[in-house]
Amino acid sequence: MPALPKEKWGHKKLPMAGSTPPGSAKFFRTGDWAAKRPKLIIENCISCLKCYFFCPDSAITMVEGKDGKKHPEFDYFYCKGCGVCANECPGRKGEKAIIMEDI
Repeated sequence: MPALPKEKWGHKKLPMAGSTPPGSAKFFRTGDWAAKRPKLIIENCISCLKCYFFCPDSAITMVEGKDGKKHPEFDYFYCKGCGVCANECPGRKGEKAIIMEDI
């Protein structure tokens, strides 16, 4: 397995697809590609888990909040800022629980 890069690579330094050994994807900071990142507005979260199930990068884990309900936590190491979680979020009474912010 390759060692974890010591610097942020960005899109210009990433190796060409297919040139890395199998199982090495966990070492690449795909979150460095993002221009936006999700932000949780916890009071609007209804704990529906849609963000968790629709995230294409498995960059969301569900953690128990102070209210005893599960809420999303974002792993910005892998989150590419695609916005699927924000798009799928129904929120409470039409107010989204996940919004996308510029980095």
